[in-house]
Amino acid sequence: MPEPREPRKQQVFSITTAAESQTDDRMRREKRYAVSMAIRTLCFLGGVVLVMQPMPWAVAGWLMFVGAVFLPYAAVIFANAGVRKKGDGPSPFGPEQNRQIEAAHTTPLDRG
Repeated sequence: MPEPREPRKQQVFSITTAAESQTDDRMRREKRYAVSMAIRTLCFLGGVVLVMQPMPWAVAGWLMFVGAVFLPYAAVIFANAGVRKKGDGPSPFGPEQNRQIEAAHTTPLDRG
């Protein structure tokens, strides 16, 4: 009966030029969006409270309502900003070749 082998120790490679994983990127954007929506909720509740106050505070309440209306648009824009970022380091595949397609060589047509 063969003896059980010990698990192999895997060598871990560091990929410094890789972009952020999609899962991490999505979680970061979801957190940013949740914070924006929490601020929107506070603007709405603050607007409800301040609108019922005397005049100088009522203006602040209406401004909070305006913020609560436009904040979702801004939250989506900021949450989706920089969805896929390119890595910071050099390309692991070497420098890119700036090659161009050469023009086809044609012969003039005989007219006769």
